[in-house]
Amino acid sequence: MSLKDQLHGDMQKAAKERDSLALSALRMAVAAVQYREIDAVTRKELSPGAGLPDEAVLKVIATMVKQRREAIELYVKGNRPELAAKEEGEIATLERYLPKALSSLEIEAVVREAIAETGAKSPADMGRVMKALMPKVAGRADGKAVNETVRRLLAG
Repeated sequence: MSLKDQLHGDMQKAAKERDSLALSALRMAVAAVQYREIDAVTRKELSPGAGLPDEAVLKVIATMVKQRREAIELYVKGNRPELAAKEEGEIATLERYLPKALSSLEIEAVVREAIAETGAKSPADMGRVMKALMPKVAGRADGKAVNETVRRLLAG
């Protein structure tokens, strides 16, 4: 069963159980995946009728989680805790479909490995390290956290 099919099935289950928070998050995820499929067909990256591969669906879901985290920050600054709580609930629903996130120690270990692999010595080599690193951590670590770790290790 593809990840897209799993999203559809879980959306139907949430509708039957009248779980409005999960249903809302899953509807948005399904819509975002469909939008990405249409975009891919339009750009001729995907043949019509072919579904998005699971990796692309994971990217869409990861993007949605990142958007919700940014929204939470804004809601907290705007003193809207009820909206922040709603976003947190949606994140919890969406994160069930993502691979387990890397801890800060795991990120640091992968960064050190990439630095050794690329032979980077200074902050000027950051681009090479990031290029080698991002495919390894895609969907499992926030790019900002990875960037900060690379910057810290190359500087010091």
